[in-house]
Amino acid sequence: MPNETNYLDIVLLGKEYRVACPSDQHAALLSAAAYVDGKMRDIAGKSRSNLPERIAVMAALNIAHEHLGLNQEMPEQHQKIESEIGLDMDALRGRIFSMEAELDQVLKSQ
Repeated sequence: MPNETNYLDIVLLGKEYRVACPSDQHAALLSAAAYVDGKMRDIAGKSRSNLPERIAVMAALNIAHEHLGLNQEMPEQHQKIESEIGLDMDALRGRIFSMEAELDQVLKSQ
């Protein structure tokens, strides 16, 4: 079955994650993971923070900002990219907001 779900291991900022992913989307997910990892490494290199959660949130915000800017400037290209890598923007926004809330809670408790 082409849409059968299986798993793929990706590495972000040196940490391995197992992600559910249909086999026909492995290449797209690996490409997205490499992009996110690059953003996270850039932020880690420029930041005084070494908290992976904070770095991940900042990378997510930067990527979302890029994505939303692309959406406003070139909606057709944005939709093509979104469908090629299988992004669910509503789910992604929800995850970003959830991560921000969790990060805020952790930082407030320190």
